[in-house]
Amino acid sequence: MAVTTLKRKLRRKRQGQNTRVAQIKQLTAKPVIKNVDIEELKKSFDKK
Repeated sequence: MAVTTLKRKLRRKRQGQNTRVAQIKQLTAKPVIKNVDIEELKKSFDKK
């Protein structure tokens, strides 16, 4: 008895798995913390 692999179905299944993993990575990623000078920001608002 021959076994056939459903390549199209397998490809669609893998695509769903990869998108799920990508979404989880995107949700758990932390943004880069930048050093912001608050006093400099306040001065820039005063100029306007």
